[in-house]
Amino acid sequence: MGIYFAIIIPIIFLSLVILIGGTLFSPKRKSAKKKQKKRYRDKDHAQILKEANRRLAQNPKDPDALLALGEVYYTEQAWDKAFKVYEALLDVSAGNPEMDEFEINRTYGMVALKLNRLDEAYKGLAVAHAVKAEDFESNYNLGYLEFQRRQYEKAILLLRSALKVNPEHAMTLRYLGHSLFKVKNYRDALSALKRAVDLQPDDKESLFAMGECFFELNQPEQALRIFTHLRTDPVLGPSAALFAGTIHLNQRQTQKAVMDFEIGLRHPDIKVEILVELKYRLAATYLKDQEIAKAVNLMNEIQQLYPNYKDVVMQLAKYRELNSNRNLQVYLMAPASDFLTLCRKLTLSFFPKAKIKIVDISVEKNEWADILAEVETSRWSDLVLFRLIRATGTIGELIVRDFHGKIKDTKAGKGYCLSAGTFSDEAKRFVEARLIDLIEKDKLMGLLNTIDTRQKGLLIDD
Repeated sequence: MGIYFAIIIPIIFLSLVILIGGTLFSPKRKSAKKKQKKRYRDKDHAQILKEANRRLAQNPKDPDALLALGEVYYTEQAWDKAFKVYEALLDVSAGNPEMDEFEINRTYGMVALKLNRLDEAYKGLAVAHAVKAEDFESNYNLGYLEFQRRQYEKAILLLRSALKVNPEHAMTLRYLGHSLFKVKNYRDALSALKRAVDLQPDDKESLFAMGECFFELNQPEQALRIFTHLRTDPVLGPSAALFAGTIHLNQRQTQKAVMDFEIGLRHPDIKVEILVELKYRLAATYLKDQEIAKAVNLMNEIQQLYPNYKDVVMQLAKYRELNSNRNLQVYLMAPASDFLTLCRKLTLSFFPKAKIKIVDISVEKNEWADILAEVETSRWSDLVLFRLIRATGTIGELIVRDFHGKIKDTKAGKGYCLSAGTFSDEAKRFVEARLIDLIEKDKLMGLLNTIDTRQKGLLIDD
């Protein structure tokens, strides 16, 4: 009998445990909880708020009441109140398997995002993503946050996951395109941005980014169409005009470039860095057209706004002098035909009261002109070779050696090498024992200032 009781008692105890557990976790019990939540949803918001607050007064951590309250506030877009509720739900749901950890964290993150509480939003969405990696809302919003944090590689992975669920979501395509642009993947960025703009044609920032992609992919005409369209936009207009003008300037269409830059400068509110760059590039365009005075005025304005901007100080020193000396402008900047005309005047005025006959002229890549002349004075006559160099920097020994070789080839008795810059020490040492004179900028300026008064009585013979 003792043995019989020893066997039957454990069996009875195990049966009771199974029976109680089945009752607690039966589908009927779960169904009852769902019905309870459904009763909350079936009521109007005022009733839900009243009942939820009554239950929370008895138990501040009542999960069902908190969930009901959170849903009402979320539906009504009462984000501050919803945030406090879901913040409480995070504590309540910790370690509670009956509560939906994913849904609570995701909603908490999205509410925090609405309030621009980005750290809290990131925290909630990161937990939700860890629980359910394929969820669209978590991937998209977390991708957006990574974009804002400039973590573009992470953003790209998350946004691509979101697109797998919803391929036509315009904002996902938008931020994916901008993230790809930031990592210089211009081709994929362009593809995403095109789709985003197709879905949201008024997204001008994405259209502008498309223009930048075309520019980086060396497709200037496509970029130009976009930037020209956006030049008048009150926000993006100055930057678009800067791009359009730069493309036209690169294409040597200076009049169109001037128009682009001037349109950009007409905008009333321009960021100072864009304003200065517009003026700088407009000045560069004017220099291309030899409108020195306009360029100098713009560079003076730049110096007032941004005293040490790029090479403006050096450019001003150079072009202020150019602006006051027309002959120097022609010597340094004019087309080859005007430069050669000036070089002939310089040659013919080089020896006052001499009879000069020019017998040969040659030009080297518009960098310098070589003029061979027969010179006859009252004391001597000889064949003289002139080299007139357009550079303003330092002329090295190699060019002077080349000039010496040319003197030998032409059998000239003397050589004069003129430059708008200076000659290096090596170049000066090279000519010490040779019949070559080096004429630097100061002496050249003296010649340029007087050639118009030294033309009388000269024989010009080509």
